[in-house]
Amino acid sequence: MTLRRRTLSLLALSAVSALAFAGCASAAAPTTSGEGTPSPSVSSPPPALQVEAGWLDDGRQIALVTWGSSTCVPTASQVTVEDDGAIAVTLDNGDPNAACTADYAARVTLVSVPSDVDISRGVDVVVTGGEGERGTVGLHGFETLSVGSPTDYQPSAGWIQKDLFAVLTWGSSSCAPKVEAVEAPLPSNIDVTFVKPPKNQVCTMDMAPRTLLVSTADLEVGEHATVTLRGGDAQFEEKPAVVRILAN
Repeated sequence: MTLRRRTLSLLALSAVSALAFAGCASAAAPTTSGEGTPSPSVSSPPPALQVEAGWLDDGRQIALVTWGSSTCVPTASQVTVEDDGAIAVTLDNGDPNAACTADYAARVTLVSVPSDVDISRGVDVVVTGGEGERGTVGLHGFETLSVGSPTDYQPSAGWIQKDLFAVLTWGSSSCAPKVEAVEAPLPSNIDVTFVKPPKNQVCTMDMAPRTLLVSTADLEVGEHATVTLRGGDAQFEEKPAVVRILAN
């Protein structure tokens, strides 16, 4: 600021002070109330969404994990590919009037990978929750020729975190397997035993994907481990399946 501009500013300040002093010496004038100048609205960013992910079905599917009520699992209502190659997923929380448990658990949502996505170089998954919250998770790439091809209906597994992985099986949508026990006889292999269903259990005759999460928090497991699926219905009771857990 130049000397002349500073002098003018000081003079103006002195004049304002003199007027204020004179106003205090005279009788107070009646005041009128009025509307103040409204503050400009500032749009706040959407809240952050905690999200993790892993590969399933040899890269055809993504296990998308969010946290919330264990009985109200969101579904993927829209899956698109963005200009930068990222996969954009919009989640639907379902009926807003549905009764949900008040717990806070990891839930897995199955997302089909669009056929025009090259996952060999890795991919970002941008997720928009049912209430507008946003979250992004990156997945490492791997070489596969399965993206865009029909599934082979084989069980698969993929790491979500260092102590959590997802398992995908195929069968009746109304009789999804439930985990009874998780053991690690060796750091390179995890045994997952499913609950044996009751003999009178009635199941739909469809062939649907069933996804669940398995925790290894209390086990010593290596990063390149396999998982042996056993028990449950006839699918794994008669012949256990050994599956490599895909890295994320």
